[in-house]
Amino acid sequence: MPELPESFVFARDMQKELVGRTISSIEVLQPKCLNVPAGKFQAALRGARIIDVTPRGKWLQIETTQGWLLLSLGMGGEILLTDRGNLPEKYRLIFDLADGACLAINFWWFGYAHYAANPADHKMTAQLGPNALDLTLDEFRELLRGRRGAIKTFLLDQKHIAGIGNVYVQDPLFKAGVHPLRSISTLSDQEVARLWKALRETLQESIDQGGSAWERDLYGEKGKWDESLFLVAYQEGQPCPTCGTTVEKLKTGSTSSYICPACQPSKS
Repeated sequence: MPELPESFVFARDMQKELVGRTISSIEVLQPKCLNVPAGKFQAALRGARIIDVTPRGKWLQIETTQGWLLLSLGMGGEILLTDRGNLPEKYRLIFDLADGACLAINFWWFGYAHYAANPADHKMTAQLGPNALDLTLDEFRELLRGRRGAIKTFLLDQKHIAGIGNVYVQDPLFKAGVHPLRSISTLSDQEVARLWKALRETLQESIDQGGSAWERDLYGEKGKWDESLFLVAYQEGQPCPTCGTTVEKLKTGSTSSYICPACQPSKS
C-alpha cells in the first residue's frame, strides 16, 4: 500500500513533469472510483492546466486552473506517465494531455480519483492530520498530550497524522524502544523525542530511495527501499540487529507488528 514516501515521490516527479501541461480529455473505465458522475468529472477537468502537485498523507493534490484533482491509490496501484502507444495492460483512468502524453492510472483496491472546486470541501482529505514529515517535535508532543490509547493505533490514524501506515511504523517504534501496544500516557519525554526522530528518519530514508520496492513511480520504476534496509519490520524469526533476540510477530488490533521483545518491552 502506498504511504507518505510514495506520495512524496509521486508529487515530486509530477511537479517536475506535469506543471504547465493541459488535460485535453479523460477516459473513465471505472466510474466507481469517482466522487461525481463521469460526465461531470470529465467536464470539470477538460481543458484544465496543471498548476501544482502536493502530497497530502497518502493522497496527491493536483491543483489546476479549473479546480483540484485528488488521487489516492488506496490499497495499491499505478500512476504512469506514458502515451497512447505504450499503455499498460491494466488501467482504470486515462488523462490525455494536450501534447500527446497521458497519465494512465490503475487501482488495485479502493483507489480514488476525486474532483473538488476547493480541497477544503473534500471531506476525505480535509479531515486528515498534518503530514508526518511536517511535524516539529513540539507539535508531535502536543498531539500526544493527554492521550491514553496505544501508540501504534494513534500513529496509524490518518486523522491524527497523515501518511504513516503499517509498513513505515514498524522500525520507528523499534528505534525508539517502544512497544506498539504501549499506552501513550506511559511514554517519557525521551521516548517521544526518539519516536519523532525515528519516524522522520525512516520516512526520509524511503523517499531518498525512491519509495518502497513494492511500488512503482511515475516512470514505472520500482523504489529501492526494501527488506535489506529493514531492522525488525517483517523480520519474524530473525535476530534483533541490536541485541540478537529473536524478532516476534504479534497481532495489534487489525494489524500485525514486528518487535524485539527485549528492546521493546510491553511496559515502561
